[in-house]
Amino acid sequence: MTSGQPRPWYAHVTIDLLAHVLNRSLLHPFIAWLIPLCQRAIGAPSTSFQVKATCTWAFAATLLWIFSLLDRRIAYGVPRQLEWDEEVVVITGGASGLGKILAETYGMRGASVAVLDVQSPSKESEGLAGVEFYECDVGDAEAVEKVKGQIEKDLGTPTILINNAGIVHGKPLLSLTSQDVAKTFSVNTVAHFNTIRTFLPGMLAAETGGTIVTLASVLGKLGASHLSDYTASKAALIAMHTSLRAELTSPDPSTRPKGAESIRTVLVTPGQLSTALFEGVKTPSSFLGPVVETVELAREIVKMVDSGMSGEISLPLYARWVDWLGILPPGLGRVVRGLSGVDRAMEGFGATRKKVG
Repeated sequence: MTSGQPRPWYAHVTIDLLAHVLNRSLLHPFIAWLIPLCQRAIGAPSTSFQVKATCTWAFAATLLWIFSLLDRRIAYGVPRQLEWDEEVVVITGGASGLGKILAETYGMRGASVAVLDVQSPSKESEGLAGVEFYECDVGDAEAVEKVKGQIEKDLGTPTILINNAGIVHGKPLLSLTSQDVAKTFSVNTVAHFNTIRTFLPGMLAAETGGTIVTLASVLGKLGASHLSDYTASKAALIAMHTSLRAELTSPDPSTRPKGAESIRTVLVTPGQLSTALFEGVKTPSSFLGPVVETVELAREIVKMVDSGMSGEISLPLYARWVDWLGILPPGLGRVVRGLSGVDRAMEGFGATRKKVG
């Protein structure tokens, strides 16, 4: 599934696709062990170089897979058991874009969903079973607190919070007004504090715990021209997520909130999404940095929430390794940024254009 925009066939051939194929073939332990077994089946001696080499590769792939599992278990603990008859999903900015897809997905699965947005839902979203719309400015703490009471009355205590609402102005720093900056941080950053402070206590008290999903951006790690307010707001979210996780997993029980062991946190740092929020932005390289389809990201978020695990979702592939740019010498880092085209991407957006999603 895609955003519906026509693209040539080669646009689908990306480094992410190649990595996906490798992870499910040569790098997968099961497939890796099939290779030496097939060689033995056709009569290759166990002492031959080919069999020894492929066995070594399969052993290395298996160790890597085991270490990966252990690393996730040590980092995030045991999965939270979800009870869908008891789960109530709150999605901010769910009237359009990614939030709308998530709301419709959970609604069709029979979950109770509360959508918080200042925009009205589209006609096709109206009347969707299990999905209730609440007009709410999530940047307003009092409004969030007020809508919490209505949600609990209508659906029950929220146990899954997906903070998705966002805004972008796409202006150079000197063209931003104080109102622009305040609005960006209100929607992109302060709203997360408002919703977490409002809904987390109920999750801590719930027997099944809860899950908090933070929609940040890879630009919160990179920064980019014409996006100083947006990238700063997303960088703040990444820091907030890290701090929240530290509080919830503190080794000192006296400083850890009661029930914190049942709370899972998911950080999402995608690249450019195929939503109206960044309409007009051209990706510098469709091979190295392809546009992320909203349905693809929604699928990964739903999969992570369903697993009951904490973690980080970074799409496309480069988003997982972008932190390494920080260790490059300044000169080399500037060359890499220039070649990547990240600071030219907003040229097609328009300096005075604003989209909310």
